[in-house]
Amino acid sequence: MPSRSSAASSAAAKELAPSGKLRAAINFGNPILATKDAATGEARGVSVDLARELARRLGVPLELVTYPAAGKVVEGVKANEWDVAFVAIDPRRGADMDQTTPYVIIEGAYMVPDASPIKENADVDRQGVRIVVGAGSAYDLFLSREIRKAMLVRAPTSPTVVDTMVRDAMEVAAGVRQQLEADQKRFPGLRMLPGRFMVINQAMATPKGRPEGSRYLNEFIEEMKASGFVGSALSRHHVDGAAVAPPAGR
Repeated sequence: MPSRSSAASSAAAKELAPSGKLRAAINFGNPILATKDAATGEARGVSVDLARELARRLGVPLELVTYPAAGKVVEGVKANEWDVAFVAIDPRRGADMDQTTPYVIIEGAYMVPDASPIKENADVDRQGVRIVVGAGSAYDLFLSREIRKAMLVRAPTSPTVVDTMVRDAMEVAAGVRQQLEADQKRFPGLRMLPGRFMVINQAMATPKGRPEGSRYLNEFIEEMKASGFVGSALSRHHVDGAAVAPPAGR
């Protein structure tokens, strides 16, 4: 158990699972965190493993509340649909939820058609360039703040970004590097730009107003990183290109 008294753990359980079960939001829009098993449809991935371990430690049943995109997860907090979630750290999202320290670091990257004159990340923010991004994703929030000249075009979910770019002959797709690389196999004639345009810190979160639950969740995440749980989960699910976040304060 995280290094807290049983009384504190009991208080955390009451806040994190007030209904008697832990409702964990799982985002299928980010393949690094969670995917559906092709044969069974079962949810799998590092976020699913963390949710199961947290429920086990709290001594409560687990209910997975699944979403197709990160933006839908964020909307779900206002409707009281979940108790814990796995989201990218962003100041706008912090308005309705308390986020832990990060547990995984992910790269955001750009993809363009082979014939594009765009050769590097610095070439993207120009007049006449349309960047397709998943609505409400960490990339959408970041680029909405940073892009000055290019236009953002929002696809319904992150997994449909490249489909949208190809269908509508857009100039750039933005998203999780691994998702873009997988889409590159489906659509010949596309190439990744070198490097990354942002680093995404993935954290756990719980709705505002649950101080004991929030403190417990932070300690849980730090222990899961230090014990090797997160690293083992990434390896077990064959996730490349994501790294375990460093300990808090480093």
